[in-house]
Parts: sequence; C-alpha cells; structure tokens
Amino acid sequence: MLNWDDPLAAFGGAKKPFQPLDMEPGEVPAATADEASVAAKAAAAMPARAADKVAADHHAGATGLENIEMGARRIQVDDKKIINCRADLNQLVPFKYTWAWQKYLDACANHWMPQEINMSADVALWKSQDGLTEDERTIIKRNLGFFSTADSLVANNLVLAVYRHITNPECRQYLLRQAFEEALHTHAYQYVVESLAMDEGEVFNMYREVPAVARKAEWALPYTQSLGDPTFQTGTEEDDQRLLRDLIAFYVIFEGIFFYVGFTQILSMGRRNKMTGTAEQFQYIMRDESMHMNFGIDVINQIKIENPHLWGAKFQQEIIRMIREAVEIETQYAHDTMPRGILGLNVGMFKEYMEFIANRRCAQIGLPEQYPGVGNPFPWMSEVLDLKKEKNFFETRVTEYQTGGALTWD
Repeated sequence: MLNWDDPLAAFGGAKKPFQPLDMEPGEVPAATADEASVAAKAAAAMPARAADKVAADHHAGATGLENIEMGARRIQVDDKKIINCRADLNQLVPFKYTWAWQKYLDACANHWMPQEINMSADVALWKSQDGLTEDERTIIKRNLGFFSTADSLVANNLVLAVYRHITNPECRQYLLRQAFEEALHTHAYQYVVESLAMDEGEVFNMYREVPAVARKAEWALPYTQSLGDPTFQTGTEEDDQRLLRDLIAFYVIFEGIFFYVGFTQILSMGRRNKMTGTAEQFQYIMRDESMHMNFGIDVINQIKIENPHLWGAKFQQEIIRMIREAVEIETQYAHDTMPRGILGLNVGMFKEYMEFIANRRCAQIGLPEQYPGVGNPFPWMSEVLDLKKEKNFFETRVTEYQTGGALTWD
C-alpha cells in the first residue's frame, strides 16, 4: 500500500538525496544544494494552475513509478479502476477487465508483418503507363500520405498522453500492443512507398502540404497536446472529462471515422484486382484498427460506468458536436481525393457511409443516432471484417495472420 500522507513521495517527487560514503550524516552535497536552488526557482515560476495540480495530486491515480513499500497487502480485484486508481500498477493480476486481457491475447495471436505480402503485381501495375488512371494514382498517394502520418499521431497519443493516465495494468498491456501495431502500420506504408519507388518526401510530408490531408491531422493534434501537458493530472471532474474527451477523439473519431474513406477507397481497388498487395496491407491494418476502436470504446464505457457524473448532458452534446464535425471533415476528404467519382464510388455515397458509421459510433458509446434512416452503401466493408479462414477477396493468401487466431469482430 502506498503512503498517501506524502503524495509527492508517493509519486516519486520527493526522494532522499544521494549521500556519498565519505560525508558526515546530514551534510548536504554541493550538487544537491544547487538542485534545491533550481527547484525553488522552478516552484516560484510555476503557473497557478500547475501549483493547484501539485496540491491536488493525491486525487490522481498511481503511475507505476511509486516507491516500493515492503509488506504492503496484495492487490484485490476491487482495488482496480480504469482511471484514478491508487493500487500498484505493476501487479497485472488478479484481472478485473478480462475483456482487455483477451483483446491483448487476440492481437498477439494475429501478428503479421508487411514483408509477408507480395507486392510484385502492384509494382508492375504502378510502373505501367496505362495500368492506372491519374485519379486512381491520386487515391493511392493521398491515402498513403494521410495514413503514414495518422498512425504516428495515434502512437504519439498513446505513448505521450493516454498511457500514463490509464491506471489499470491489463488495459496498459493492450495499449503497449496497440502502440506496436501503430508502428507496424507505419512500417507497412513505408514498405508500400518503397516497393512502388514513390517519392518518400512527397508522401510522408503530405500532411504539411495537402490541405485535405492536413485538416484531419490538425483536428486530432490538440487532443494529444492537451493530455501531453506535463502538469496535467486526472482526479477532478474537469480533468477526467478532458481525458475522456481525448479517448473519444482518437478511438471513436480519428480511428473510428477518419480512417474509413481511405479504407474503402483502397479496398475498392483490391476488389477490382488493382493494387492487390497494397489493398491487402490495408485489410490487415483495418482489422487491427477495428480492434483498437473496440478496445477504446470498452475503455470509454467502463470509465462512464465507474464515473457516471462525467457523462452529463452538456458533455454529451459536446461529443455529438465533435462527431458531426468529423462527418463533415471526412466527407470533404472524400470529395478532395475523388472529386469526379471513381471505382463506382462517389461523394454522395461516402456522405451516407460517414453518417451510417457515425450512427454506429454514437450507439456504441450510448448517444442517440444523429442521422436517422441512413443505410450502408458499402455492405461489403462489413464482410471484410467478418472474414476469418476463408480466402480473402484479393485471392492472394489466406487472411489468417502468421500465428493463426480466432477473432470475432463485434
């Protein structure tokens, strides 16, 4: 059990200075005195909000870096919480959220690597003078430009912002696996770009040069910057809602809405036997992202259960506004990437699809549908997620991953 009488010590903020063996007890080394002076100056310069945070730190959760207390009692299931939990985060068991552990096991059982996918047909088609139209090439390049940055943004959000505020070890275990998968996805995009001998600078810098790509990245970045603030801690209603808002922004909107135009466009090419290797990479990526989204929604709903005061009417209306804005942004992305329509697709179909997806996301987190009566113009997208041991629609390989596995796609 942690000593909560001294919150700074509990969070590793107050430690006894190192004392060399040749010093008298109580003598302060010069370096420590200098450090104390620097610390005093930093404290004096601390913004009022940061000072308030230090005073309120005892309301926040553990980090896993607390000092070890010998003889502390063993963790019980009821000690665990998703956020603001004070129990030792270094003790994985006993499990409280078995769904988080199962998702971790499923993800590990379904490991894959980009190099396993044959890109030779894509290379030949990309080099061909008449193999692809300019509109088709634009779709490939724009989506590689968006996704190559998007998965880095998601990984940054996990590692630099979300992870330290989730106070449950089995959920953290999945977050570590997700972070690896985001790196794997970035690897996959690099592998496609390299295989096709594309201009790497053009693709990876697209989020700073093409407005359609930049807008989604610009929308997401402030949420990571908010939680990445080193003075930020959960523990108050305002700050707990701030974390919940970030989780919804990334899991429900960024991964759950902003990815779906690109997924549909690339997978549509694969269905037409074009760029099948690239489409197969995206198929595996979409399956990973679907699991990420479902995990995030489970976390969001569990936080709501444990903290019902966070899910007030005003907060819900804010989330609805975010989702509706996301639908507009993603519909505009569809227009910017395919203004003339292509592959039997058009912007009107994508508008309906985004509204259909938004209704699904609202229902998953307990919000009312925002677009009554819309249907799914791409039912085959659901079939992609439902595929297990069958041959995939690109007819290139079995869709089971390297180590097998039996996923159920909720």
